[in-house]
Amino acid sequence: MTTHRDAILDQFTRQAVPFATSPGIKDEAALTLVVDFSRVGPSDTVLDVACGPGILACAFARVAKHVTGIDITPAMLDRARLLQEERGLTNVTWRQGDVLPLPYPDASFSMVSCRFAFHHFLDPKAVLAEMTRVCAPGGGVLVIDSAPAPDKADALNRVELLRDPSHVRAMPEEELIHLFRDVGLPVPRVTGYRLEAELEGLIARSFPKPGDEETIRRIFCDSVKHDDLGLGARMVVDQIRFGYPIAVLAARKP
Repeated sequence: MTTHRDAILDQFTRQAVPFATSPGIKDEAALTLVVDFSRVGPSDTVLDVACGPGILACAFARVAKHVTGIDITPAMLDRARLLQEERGLTNVTWRQGDVLPLPYPDASFSMVSCRFAFHHFLDPKAVLAEMTRVCAPGGGVLVIDSAPAPDKADALNRVELLRDPSHVRAMPEEELIHLFRDVGLPVPRVTGYRLEAELEGLIARSFPKPGDEETIRRIFCDSVKHDDLGLGARMVVDQIRFGYPIAVLAARKP
């Protein structure tokens, strides 16, 4: 039986290059928004959890003292090392490892972040608790993830699971806020943005099960008429374009 860990490794080994080169994932305005909102500065040591191809970690490295990126997928870490080399960064360390538990002592970092991974976790509360554990008192915990409208979440999660079999569940913003409270963090500051995408490009960067591509196209076509997915799907010439609502949540550990 294929485990969820197997699904993650399979999907993100194949997605390593297309994910790392996706315009929305690399968007500098979004990265600047996140780094500025985090309030990370030159004295901070940052852990980026499920760091993928290292894009956020390298953005933090431009302003932080040191950044560590941890991810389960070797192919993603290969892309991260390449990006670090391209940018000439010397204050970044990469580690292959899982998030439960995080392989670090309590209070090891002054900022712990995670971008675009909470919807892949079977137990996001446990992951946030681990992020909080390895964060020093007074340090920051930062989560960035897709946050569908509550009345659109089920429909969006169904199509996302078709597109990416390692998907678990994207949570509305209010649920993400409650996770912070549940692990003993204060109510987070919240901002957000839209991650714009185009359907055929998204499918080309994804690895759904054979035959599911047409189902995904049909669902998005229907969403152009009624916005069933809450993504503002629309036809632009001959393309279906849309935007994922992204929530950015930041809290200080007491």
